[in-house]
Amino acid sequence: MRKKALPRFYIAFILLVMYLPILLVVIYSFNDNRLTTIWSGFSTRWYGELFRDASMFEALRTSVELALISAVLSAVIGTLGAVGMSRAKLRGAGAMEYMATLPIMVPEIILGMVFLAFFSLIRLPFGMVTLIIAHTAFCVPYALLLVKARLVGMDKSLVEAARDLGAGELRAFLDVTLPLLAPAVLSGMLLAVAMSLDDVIISVFVTGVNTNTLPIKIYTQLKTGVTPKTNALCTLMFLFAIIMGAVSYVMGNGGFRKKKHNEAI
Repeated sequence: MRKKALPRFYIAFILLVMYLPILLVVIYSFNDNRLTTIWSGFSTRWYGELFRDASMFEALRTSVELALISAVLSAVIGTLGAVGMSRAKLRGAGAMEYMATLPIMVPEIILGMVFLAFFSLIRLPFGMVTLIIAHTAFCVPYALLLVKARLVGMDKSLVEAARDLGAGELRAFLDVTLPLLAPAVLSGMLLAVAMSLDDVIISVFVTGVNTNTLPIKIYTQLKTGVTPKTNALCTLMFLFAIIMGAVSYVMGNGGFRKKKHNEAI
């Protein structure tokens, strides 16, 4: 009994540490007090103020657009890079792969300073374009690593069979390789979206005066005090993440059952 209770207690403790702060954010989003640390009663007025705050939703829209564009670009670049490195027989392939994953290991403040210096050197105006370039650059390694891991476990005989049946290099990639890599590519895109929405440090260095992302807006509010309106926004985003996760789980579970049913037939 002790051997069974200890792992359960450990898992429960880890889940408590992970989700207790989120639970407190949700609870205090219904706080009537302006201070996020003093409970004064239940109220939904901060949700009303949130929906009346046009600047907050403008920053959210900018962050979503930035995340989606950088996720798509990083997925394309990472996929092509992983496929190219797996097929190319180069002596320095290991060094190239190491260089491609450096943005993950380099501190974000260093990357932000590098991007700032580079964009200033080429005289590129700071704004949405510089944000897209910077976010794409540090999101590419995530897509590349996931696709590369998928390529390692992929049956190469399928591509060879397609080539034997007369398919060209491009046709074999589009009809065989890309569908098999689709789960890894999608996972890389979702991870890139999460990393882009979460970034503050790099965005501070490369954003312009007319471009404001949601993390930067929330970060700048620390100087004047964060109200439960920010908690309300975080609660809605957390609820959206739960819904998307549930939909993904249902779709994946349905696909798994369908596959098992087809195999049984």
